[in-house]
Amino acid sequence: MIDVLVPEEQEGTKAVVRAWLKQVGDRVEENDPLVELETDKVAMEVPAPAAGVLREILLHSDDDAVPGAILGRIAPVADLGTERSPAKAGAQAPLKTAAMPPPGPRLAPGNSAQETRLSPSVKRAVLQHDLDPEHIEGTGRGGRITRADVDRVVEQATRKPVEGVIPAAPGDIRSHALPHDRMRLAIAENMQRSLTEAPHVTAVFEADFSAIMAHREGHKAAFAKKGVKLTYTAYLVAAAAEAMKVAPAINSRWHADRLELYDDVNIGVGTALGEKGLIVPVVRKVQQLNLKGIAAQLDELVEKARREKLTAADIKGGTFTISNHGVSGSLFAAPIIINQPQSAILGVGKLEKRAVAIARDGRDELAVRPCCYVTLTIDHRVLDGHQANRFMATLVQRLEAWA
Repeated sequence: MIDVLVPEEQEGTKAVVRAWLKQVGDRVEENDPLVELETDKVAMEVPAPAAGVLREILLHSDDDAVPGAILGRIAPVADLGTERSPAKAGAQAPLKTAAMPPPGPRLAPGNSAQETRLSPSVKRAVLQHDLDPEHIEGTGRGGRITRADVDRVVEQATRKPVEGVIPAAPGDIRSHALPHDRMRLAIAENMQRSLTEAPHVTAVFEADFSAIMAHREGHKAAFAKKGVKLTYTAYLVAAAAEAMKVAPAINSRWHADRLELYDDVNIGVGTALGEKGLIVPVVRKVQQLNLKGIAAQLDELVEKARREKLTAADIKGGTFTISNHGVSGSLFAAPIIINQPQSAILGVGKLEKRAVAIARDGRDELAVRPCCYVTLTIDHRVLDGHQANRFMATLVQRLEAWA
């Protein structure tokens, strides 16, 4: 037998089995997605370590999965002989196993044609919520079921009125329960811990994006020809790495007996997942990248996040974070909770046109410029106000003088 193990390295403090993508008796090929785990930061698939037949499932849905634990066992191809899996053996009895899984969410029988049209993300969601795809209206091309369709059905189910509920008396407030998912519980725990451990202080500056907008307009077509999407976030990542040169402690970690200064600048970028929370993929070694290299990494990471394809490695090892809360319309937010164990986080508000005073030929004039508020929330154990202000002044200067 070949053991299927929980990876030794995983991003997050806890992991549980989210769903098995194969069942006992199924034939698998090497590197086929076998089981999906979920940590408090990311979902990840564990591939089959070898070709064969899945013989045992030892950890089931919602079981804790500690690093190195055995998830299941595979009988390798060499040991199968003339044995056939139930899928190919007609009415023969299924393969025996020492630990058959309990009845779990399976796709309803008779919908194999529908099942083949489901994307991996949709298939996992259907299995997780025990839904029948035949009863889900698809809004994708050709009636294909999308992840948004599944989420809509789940939301409607959680809001369905419960039969027998006594009408609320006048003045009472009607309500219904929406259980927390693991990601929301993990976010809540991390936010509470960060505020408890680190005294948060926020500095506020305003940045004129005129130079950035002009540069992007002149170069985005050339970037696109190389398959790279040039976004404002790429400029912010580059400017933040430059600003760290005047305030290196921004890129550090607090320890009880020392300050650990990082040589590499690994910048995480908060990426919203709608109602599912927030994920922070990391652009690595920014100090070695030009604007194109930063934009290319960002483009790849954001696309993987939206397709739920981020791996543990994609969100691991961040030393600083940027939260672009302005994309959802927010002008200003403070404090933005620091992503522990980092020492600071940059917040970027909504970009909008504002009337500003500028000096021209020795006279003050009013002009309309695209501006946004940028904030730096620091761990006051690590940094003082003058260091935060030096960082922010350099960041704004870099953005406003981009050439």
